[in-house]
Formats: sequence, structure tokens, C-alpha cells
Amino acid sequence: MVIAISGASGSIYGIRALQLLKEMKDVRTHLTVTPSAKSTIGVETNFSISEIEELADEVHSSRDIGASIASGSFKTSGMIVAPCSIKSLSAIANSFGADLVSRAADVTLKERRPLILMVRETPFHLGHLRLMTKATEMGAVIYPPIPAFYNNPESLEDVIDHSVGRALEHLGFEVSDLKRWEGR
Repeated sequence: MVIAISGASGSIYGIRALQLLKEMKDVRTHLTVTPSAKSTIGVETNFSISEIEELADEVHSSRDIGASIASGSFKTSGMIVAPCSIKSLSAIANSFGADLVSRAADVTLKERRPLILMVRETPFHLGHLRLMTKATEMGAVIYPPIPAFYNNPESLEDVIDHSVGRALEHLGFEVSDLKRWEGR
């Protein structure tokens, strides 16, 4: 499983995805973090980069276009970009493999593996919407971390866990303790 953390606000989504996947048996994670994400992580969280990297089985530099996850012959279950900046979305939607995030996402799409993009920007202008449409037409799932309230979240952590849990389920993972709508 490939996890990419880009520079958009919301780096906790990628961190929480790593934490949840680490709890699952037989899931091997590959992480890449953009330079902008490293700055954002320092502003938004109390995690150090080394603490985040310890959550992954393998860490790849965002500049390492020769990394295993840059090749379609390297089998993965899919990829999640959490959060996904508009810059990363643009590179992915336009097949511009300028860094490992966009290259690994391009490989994920060409191999017809699931790609979840937790796009973090608001409001969206027409250019953003067109990029999301383009990525969707190529096979990506656009999954902005918009909070749900039917599950009666009691904390910010509940909101984060629900968004990340639902996104991981799109990748085929069973997330325990995920509150679900069961009707009235």
C-alpha cells in the first residue's frame, strides 16, 4: 500500500492512515512525503518526520523517481494521497510525473489499481473541479475529507478517523470501529 503525504493542510489524514494500516496484519506500507508536506507537518502536528516515517515499512524520497513504487511491475494494493494538494492533483491529472507522488499515482492509474485523492482545498474554482473530473475519468476516486455528522463525532479525532477509515475502505481495507449509518 502506497501512502503519499503532500503539502496541503491536513497532513494528519496521511499520518492517521499510516497508523490504521500499521494495526492491520499483512499490510506493508510505502511512504513518500513531499518537501511542502514536511513543512506543513511541522506547523499542524506534534509529530516529527522520523516518527511518521517509523509508521511505514518503507520510506521513499519524493525525488526518487527510481523507487520501487515508481514502476508498474512493483505490485501494490493501491495508493492514497492524504492530503492531496491541488499541485499534486494537477500533476496527477495531467500525467506529469515530476516527483514520486505524481509518478507513483500515474503508475497506480495505468495499472488500474485504486487511487484515492483526499483533495484539500476550499473553495474549489473551476480549474480545480476540472482537474478532479480529469483524475476521476482516469480512474481516481476524489475523496475530500468532508466530515460526516450522522456518526455524532465527539472530537476532532473522531472526524479524522471517520474520513480516513472510509477512504481506506475504498481501497479494500476493513476498518474496525468505523461508525456507520444504520438508518433511523
